[in-house]
Parts: sequence; structure tokens; C-alpha cells
Amino acid sequence: MRLVLVGTAMLCGMAAAQTTGLQPVNSFPLKEDGLVIRRHVESGMPFTVAGTQGVILGQQEGIFEAWTLPVKLLSHFSIKAEVEGYPVPIELKDHAREIEVFPNRTVITYSHIAFTLRQIMFAPDEMEPGTGAVVLFQVDSARPVDLTFSFNPEMRPMWPQEDQGIPSAEWIKLDASGFYVLHTDFPNLAGAVAMPTSQPGIMAPYQEKPQFHPLELKLHYDQKRDKDRYFPLLMAVGTTTETATNVALQAKLERLGAIVEQTYSAHAARYLRMMKELTAIRTPDADLNNAFSWASISIEQLRAKVQPTGEVGLVAGYFSSGDSARPGFGWFFGRDALYTLYAVNDFGDFRLSREAMEFLIRRQRDDGKMMHEYSQTAANVDWRALPYMYAAADATPLFLTAMLDYVRSSGDADFLRRHRESVEKAWHFEITHDSDGDGIYDNAQGTGWVESWPPGMPHQEIYLALLDQQASTAMAKLASLLNDKATAESAAKRADELKKKIEREYYDSTRDAYAFSRNRDGTLDHTATVYPMIAWWNGGDGLTHADASFQRWASHDFSTDWGLRDIAESDPLFDPISYHQGSVWPLFTGWAAVAQYRAGHPLTGYAHLMQNADQTTMQDLGAVTELLSGAFFQPFGRSTSHQLWSSAMVVVPAIRGLFGIDVDAVSESVWLNPHLPANWDNAEVQRLHVGEAVCALEYKREGQRLVVHIKTVSGKNVRLTTSVKESQVTADGSSIIFALPPVEVALPHRLPLQGARTAQMKVLSETRDSHSLKLELEAAAGSIVELKVRRNGPKLNLRIEGGTLTAAGDTDAQSNIDQVVVRFPDGSGYQHRALTLSW
Repeated sequence: MRLVLVGTAMLCGMAAAQTTGLQPVNSFPLKEDGLVIRRHVESGMPFTVAGTQGVILGQQEGIFEAWTLPVKLLSHFSIKAEVEGYPVPIELKDHAREIEVFPNRTVITYSHIAFTLRQIMFAPDEMEPGTGAVVLFQVDSARPVDLTFSFNPEMRPMWPQEDQGIPSAEWIKLDASGFYVLHTDFPNLAGAVAMPTSQPGIMAPYQEKPQFHPLELKLHYDQKRDKDRYFPLLMAVGTTTETATNVALQAKLERLGAIVEQTYSAHAARYLRMMKELTAIRTPDADLNNAFSWASISIEQLRAKVQPTGEVGLVAGYFSSGDSARPGFGWFFGRDALYTLYAVNDFGDFRLSREAMEFLIRRQRDDGKMMHEYSQTAANVDWRALPYMYAAADATPLFLTAMLDYVRSSGDADFLRRHRESVEKAWHFEITHDSDGDGIYDNAQGTGWVESWPPGMPHQEIYLALLDQQASTAMAKLASLLNDKATAESAAKRADELKKKIEREYYDSTRDAYAFSRNRDGTLDHTATVYPMIAWWNGGDGLTHADASFQRWASHDFSTDWGLRDIAESDPLFDPISYHQGSVWPLFTGWAAVAQYRAGHPLTGYAHLMQNADQTTMQDLGAVTELLSGAFFQPFGRSTSHQLWSSAMVVVPAIRGLFGIDVDAVSESVWLNPHLPANWDNAEVQRLHVGEAVCALEYKREGQRLVVHIKTVSGKNVRLTTSVKESQVTADGSSIIFALPPVEVALPHRLPLQGARTAQMKVLSETRDSHSLKLELEAAAGSIVELKVRRNGPKLNLRIEGGTLTAAGDTDAQSNIDQVVVRFPDGSGYQHRALTLSW
């Protein structure tokens, strides 16, 4: 095979022949056990390979762009092949057949009758500065093959750092091969691309009129000589006058090429350690188990280093930049990171939580306000002169609640004490920035949630008011840990006053609903939104008059078959393809699941949790996308496909909702309020981190009881506790016995076909007493839905109204599991049905 890399050529000088360390790599084993997603290639579907220093973003047919952060080095990478004795040029994108996604690598396999080519991509975290991702090409061919790898040279720093347009390319000839240097007009910025034994393709000479040609690397593959070799695509960037020279870039490529195997082995070992150390779940639903682990890995992959300091923060997500210089939301975001840290604490990477918070603390404004957005090239421009860094108001209260969550999860009160000044400054900013005198933090300090609003930007959103109330509760607890009694008391008092004030100012009894926002003159914007659900995010009692709202949030007016709209479909402002007025965000779906579990609506909580989890294999394999249409099951074209907080909204509802876990490492205890699905007999949370202790929680049904047992694997002994009535905690705190209701219902879950409208059943409410369970249901007219019903009590005489009992026992051979069929009336749209189970 002959490999070719092609690019714009403005320089044609050939350096004198030199010796080179650029050599193919002897193939080494890549383990295929453990977590993996394997799928047939879907053309146009995105993939992401991300590390702290480099990312590869592309489509499953193999075309990609590569960033050595924060510089886009190349784009439109593609492959052609010519097989000896087979005189037809072969575009490999048309032969991409399989994609395999592992935590430590992504592999695309191209298949032709004469050869197979595997494209193995990985992005190690610990690499020499100026290097990032690596691609290995492995060929198996029946005949010699010439391969041409082409790409567009870019050398574009991430926006807003200036760039100079298309770089000029120079081929540096070595003894058996060479490499491209991508020159810019700046002496402190250049890149290099190489593949051992390859030769250059089109290189327009200086005398030729200006024109563009992709760069090419041409490789000749001989099946007898090269069968057991990897051909690495090596990429490097120099960002100083010393590191941007040809000599320095060649040396960097040679060092990278010499340690490819060691680099990959260390990279794979890191992910193996991670999989052995981070929290995992084991349930009867293998897909949920995997989605939970993928969510943790997806978040870990969004760590990025700030060059040249090496400081680590969390970026909001990645997606191909196309012709721009911003890869998705590849900036550091304040509120995105802070929401995600709840998940990071849940899976136990406390180091990452500290890194992410300290990243934000170092950029806290002098008056205490927390940052919102920070580009990866912000240090190279006058970033504060641009309107991004402190544009949002909600990062400040979120910083206080996330700080408390970290301390409770990790037990690390020393971290709080070290950053006491930052906490107190944030608190002071919040309580002194009330522009209308009503005592509630408002949108005068930046956007709350919405960044655009057709009637005009809101003065004070209920979303921001509720965060203010929760931040006040958090500050009371933080101040108590800091032995600041006065602040603790005043913050607690403020939290109580805000709760009452929000009820007075936002609840409309005539509508039995909460308003979206409050205007400066005291009038309300009654747009029906999801935002009041944030009231349950940090626990507590939530909103007082929310029953009707929960029923509406659960209905098809809000709830699609793939997540929750932020505005009701029936609202006049609804626009399903807008950013803020009707689209579906997995973030909101996660908020909903947490709120529904905590407020006593576990069936809808489970439905929304699973809608997020099931999206793990829907688009960018192993990640959850940013947002989707509110009308059809389809991600936005510009949806950031590997999105930070979307993945977090698999972890948090699972741990804190379904498993009902609330870690309090300060008191070395775990509070429980579990909601296992009715068709699960047992489940386990593995490696739960409670401060420095690591525990295992086992959930097991025993007749009319759910027994939860904790085992401390390492560290100090951890106790279980609960506030749930009809439960019993053992004297040593090692177990809790929860009384189960006599009858429970389990919901089916599945995502619809892409492009579908919402049609699946919704559970509007669930009401039970000692001898009955009533479910208010709705589904598309004429639907037939099968539900599983579990009888926990012995010899229950089960009676059904609104459905038909079709079987006693199911395919799992559980004699206490029945099947009930519910038929919805004919007609149009959604139809209502009440299902009552009595005994």
C-alpha cells in the first residue's frame, strides 16, 4: 500500500536528506475485553476521541479533523486506495463498515474484497506538550496496495485567537520518508504531520498560480513486508519560536513515534485503573449498567489542559467544527462543570472535582462572581473585553451548592477551608445583587437560564430564584462547617424566607402552576416551562403546590419519548427547533428525573432516566448529545454530540434517584431512599466513594421487604441511615429493611425510531393506599401497552380496572410477576386511561 498525505503547498523547498527516527511500529495487542460498543457504520453520525491535549472529531465513515489543543491542525482527512491488478480507485469512506468504541480508543474498519484497513484512534492525557491524538493504520491485504491519505492543513487556533488563513506546507525529506511542516505567518506557530515510509503527493511549486490542493501522504503497502506493522499518523504543534522550527518539530515527531506502544499502554492502563476505581452499578439491565459507566468515561474524556500551564478544567463538549475554529462547545464552562460535578462526586473522582472547582476559583471576579465561559485560547486575547466570561448569573449560586456537595461527598473540609475566601466572596455577591429590592438574586447580573426570550429577556426567572434559595441553604451548612455561626444562622433564615417568598411571588392558584419569570413591576410571565423542577436539585422540600405541575410535566405536553421539552407543546411560545423555546435537553430530562424521584413520582423518574441512558448508543457512541428537536426524535444539526452535562444526567438520577443515595462523608454515613423498578430482584452499587472510604451497596428483594446492605471495602466504616417511614435500620448501621408496597408496576422503555413523533405511554400520576394503586395514564389513541405488575404480598387477590390481566408469571419465571395489558381508546392524539390495581 502506498500512503499519501496531501495539503496546500505554498513552499516547495526540499530539505537535504536527513536520518530519521520515523519508522512503522511493530503491531502490539489491543485488548478487546471490558466496556465496548460495536455498531455498523452510519454515514454522517459523529464520533469523538478526546484527551486533555488532543481531540479527533469526525463522522463514522472515517472523515475527521484533528486538534492538538488548542489548535486545529488538519481537517477533511480521508483515504483512497489502489489495489495492484485491480484498476479501480477505491474511496474508503464508501467502505467503512464497522465502528468499535472502547474507553481508550475508537476503531473504524474499512472492508474491501482485496483488503481490510483498521483506523485506530486514541488521545492520551499524558503526552509531551504540543502533541495530542495518534492514529494507527493497520492493513491486511491479499495484494500490494497504494494508499493515499489526504487532508486540508488548518493550523487554526481555537476562536477567538487570531489566525492567518490557509498555512503553507513544506515537505521535509528524510532518508526513507519525510514529513510536512505547516507554516503560518507567525514564527511562534507551526505544525507537523508525518507517517513513516510515506511520500508527499501534490506540492504546487512557487511558480504556479495560487491554488488549493489537499495535502497527501502516499504509502505503499506490501503484504509480505508490512502485515505485522502499524503505520502511525503523527501530529505535532509548536507554539513558541523555539518549538515551531522544522528541527524542533521533527524531533517531537520522532520522540512521539518512538514511544507509540508505550504511550498507548500507559493510556490503556489509565482507563483500566479508572474502570476499577470509579463507581459502577450492576442491575438486571445490562444496557443501563453500561450507560452509567460510559457516562462516567464520557465526563472524564472532557478534561482539557490549558497550555502552557498544564492546568486542567472541564470543557462543555466536542463536535466537529466544520469550517469554523470552535469544536462544538469546546470551551471551559462554569455552570456546565458545576452541574456535572454532582455526577463526578457520585462516581468518586474527587480529584477531578477539586481541579474543576479550582479552575473556576482562579477566574472568579474580584467582586465574587463566578465565571461562565472561558475559551481554550482566552489567555492569548483580551478575553475580559468580550461578553462571555461572566455572562451568566447562575454560576455563582451553583458554585456554593456544588461546593457543599463536594464536601459532603468527599468529607474534604480542608478544601473548603482553603477556599473560604472564594466561598465568602461568592456569597457576598449573591446577597448584595438584588436589583429590585425584593431580596431575591435576579437576572440583572446576567442570564439565568434562557439566553434569548421572544417577549424580552426576563427580569427574574424562577430558575434563578430557586438556585438562590438552595445556595442560601448550602451557605448555611458551609458556614457551619467553617464555624461561622452568624453566617450560618443568617443564611438559613434567608433560605427559609426565600422559599416562602417564591411561593408568594411565583405560584398562581388560579392556574395551579408556577410562573416562568417575574417582571420588574411584579407581573408574571406565565409561560409553561420545566424550570421550576430545579427546586428539587439539591434535595429539600421543593415547591409546595407542585402536584398539578408534576402531572403536566409527565404528560405529552412536556414529555416526549426521548426527553423533556423546556416549554410545553401547547404554550404559544413553543418552537420545537429553537434553542430555548421547546427543544429537548437531556439536562432538563435529568433535572426532571431527580425531581420526580425525590417528590414521589418514581415511575416518571425512571422513564426520564432511561430516556437519557438509552441515548448512549444513539449518536456519538458512548456519549449523550446536547439537545434534540421537541417535535421529532432527532438531534439538532449543531448539537454538541459529546456533551458534558448530558452524560452527567445519566449518573445523577441513577445514584440519587433510582438507588436513592445521599452521601454524607462528614458523618461517615449514607442516607437511602431507594426506588428500584418492580421487575428487579436485586442490584448493586459497586465502589461507592464516601470520603476516603469505598463501599459496596447490595439491594435485594425478600418478599415484602427490600433489604439494602453496605459493606465497607476500604477506609473507615460507613453506616446506612434513612428518613423513610416503615423502614428499619440495624443497630450497627450495616443494613436497612424497607417495607415494600403489596403491588408495584414496572414500565417498559425504548427509544423510538429516529424521526418519530411522541406516541408512547406517559404516567401522569400514581396514587396508592393500603389496598390499591391507581395510575393515571395517557398514550396515543389506539395504543396497546403491556405492563409488568409485581405482587409482593402472599396470595394477593389482584383485581384490575382499566386493563386486562393476561398472564401469571413471565419469561423470567418469576411467579409473582403478572402482565397487564392496557388498551387506550381510539380517536386522535393522546387518550387517557385510569388503571386501578386493588387487592
